[in-house]
Amino acid sequence: MNGIIVWLCALLLAAEPEAFRVYVTNERSGDVSVIDSRDWKVINTIPVGKRPRGIHFDPTGKMLYVALSGTPISPPGQERDASPADKTADGIGVIDVATGRLINKLNSGSDPEQFDLTRDGKKMYISNEDINAVTILDVKSGESIKRLPVGTEPEGVTTSPDGRQVFVTSETTSEVHVIDTSSDSIVATIKTPERPRSIAFLPDGSKAYVTCETAGVVCVIDVAGAKVIGSIKHEGGSIRPMGIVVSRDGSRGYVTTGRGGSVLEIDTAKDQVTRVAEKVGQRPWGIAISPDGRTLFTANGPSNDLAVIDVATFTVTHRVPCGSSPWGIATSP
Repeated sequence: MNGIIVWLCALLLAAEPEAFRVYVTNERSGDVSVIDSRDWKVINTIPVGKRPRGIHFDPTGKMLYVALSGTPISPPGQERDASPADKTADGIGVIDVATGRLINKLNSGSDPEQFDLTRDGKKMYISNEDINAVTILDVKSGESIKRLPVGTEPEGVTTSPDGRQVFVTSETTSEVHVIDTSSDSIVATIKTPERPRSIAFLPDGSKAYVTCETAGVVCVIDVAGAKVIGSIKHEGGSIRPMGIVVSRDGSRGYVTTGRGGSVLEIDTAKDQVTRVAEKVGQRPWGIAISPDGRTLFTANGPSNDLAVIDVATFTVTHRVPCGSSPWGIATSP
């Protein structure tokens, strides 16, 4: 009897997802919403500064980094705001996860939007949108190691699974720049369809997927050959690929479609769209996946909420009100 009870308890524990937290940057309200996965409620709001966008944990999960910018927001499709930028607001905010407080701000270079870290967390690569550059930062000292010129309006930044390369997109010049992390130099530039935004790699590092907003496609890059080998397009509706994440096993990719208001599921073996989650929110941008891979999240800027999507049914199960204009998402490791 005792053996049966132990077995039943183990079965229940295995079926019950482990609790975690979701952190959402709110670009207009200048804060980060902290959401508990047990009831999908906001349990904390952390003031961080102007225009928080990109967000990542350090390898330990004890610190959370947030890109902050004093450059005024320009609405989609409009010219940049002519108002002067507040350069004192630029930086990478450092949040202590245990206390839920902003404890430091690192030197990011001008107008940081997105960033990523090396696997050991010692270096950070930051896109400086308004000066067409990438700043390489020594995280421990908080000082810049190097600044690399790239194409116009750099945005997406993602480190390869083996940590040897960092891919950076440049929106206006439609390029992906490949940075070698050992030399901190650009070793390749890959031309893409119009307006590349975000990047995600397969876990084995063989392919990278880049969302190309204006072209309405997700382009597929052969990483070893540093070249585009295909594109994925979904017919129907207004598809503006923005954010992208790959499942833990690499079998699926998930793409937000901006004004399309949906999320696409991609079969990475066939590089084809297999499912569409409709009406996830207004202009979904940032996207993340839960640690167990069962749940997706999208940051929906105009509707000021986070959509919680069940991967099995590919439907929205919850909407969580956040701050003003949710942008980026990170889930606790």
